[in-house]
Amino acid sequence: MILIEVIKQHFGEFKGETVWQWTLTNDHGMKMSVLNFGAIVTSIETADKFGKFANISLGFSSIDDYLAFSPYFGAVVGPVAGRITKGQFELEGEQFQLSINDGNNSLHGGKANFSKRMWDVAIEEQPDQIIMKFQYQWPDGENGYPGKIETKMSYILNNKNEWLIDYEAETEKPTIYNPSNHIYFNLTGDNGSTVLEHQLKVNSEQYVPLDGETLPIGEIWSVKDSVFDLREETKIAEIVSSSDEQIKIVGAGLDHAFILKHEKEQPDAILVDPKSGRCVEMETTSDAVVIYTANNLASKFNIAGVPVPKYAGITMETQGLVDAINQPDFGDIVLRPGEKFVSRTTFRFTVDGRDK
Repeated sequence: MILIEVIKQHFGEFKGETVWQWTLTNDHGMKMSVLNFGAIVTSIETADKFGKFANISLGFSSIDDYLAFSPYFGAVVGPVAGRITKGQFELEGEQFQLSINDGNNSLHGGKANFSKRMWDVAIEEQPDQIIMKFQYQWPDGENGYPGKIETKMSYILNNKNEWLIDYEAETEKPTIYNPSNHIYFNLTGDNGSTVLEHQLKVNSEQYVPLDGETLPIGEIWSVKDSVFDLREETKIAEIVSSSDEQIKIVGAGLDHAFILKHEKEQPDAILVDPKSGRCVEMETTSDAVVIYTANNLASKFNIAGVPVPKYAGITMETQGLVDAINQPDFGDIVLRPGEKFVSRTTFRFTVDGRDK
């Protein structure tokens, strides 16, 4: 029997500090490898319906590739995930300008966001789970964000084949906070393949339409009678080939936020690869999930020597709505002194034996 174990290995160097990789293994042989740089998940290994293990997430094997390219593979992003229009917002009568790193806008926290920081890590091994505890102190004014933000995060791998992410944060000044993890799943476990044959289900009746800069237009639309109605399992190939203007505007695919219904005893989203039988069920306390079908990854870099194709992976970025600070009906992402930001996301890895 495989016992819960943790292996720590040297992964590289970053600005004079050692980048370590921890590989966590549960009793069922599921493995997850994680860095202290960007809290990056470099790989997740799960079994298919034939018992064969393979990596089902996109990631690099060297720190140089993580520094050279910016697909945010497996990284925590923030302090605010997604785009903020022109990197600007007003809070309690004061105007703030964030660093610009995506055209005219700020993306995922600006330049050198959470994904490019060294996190303090502590490991706690328990009989039925392993807990990786992360800490980082975001300085007041960094990238334009007001307030020193004390951030804490935990990755938990348990014997239910679940990966849990717990987010916590406190601040000394009013600020905005809306982090996420940018994991890309490809359940085939086959390097260089696409997710076009995957089936996706999202328990959502509303989504956020975008403009040509991939910014919210400020409205919330019903999924009814559109390609965005994913309340039943839908093949990714059918979604990305749609003539819907919202699909075409982001490069023929999804890069949209879905508002989640959070119905009891129902996952918020399910991703299935019929061929391998691998399945991911996602549940979150966040208001929304951004689904991105890797529309813009094609041939920009290699993984293990294999060029990365368009649609190489799919994200489930759990968070509050994108650009909420500038949109009156998108909810509250302001964090104030005396408050604590708390959020949990669970990815449950199962095997579905159906042939489709």
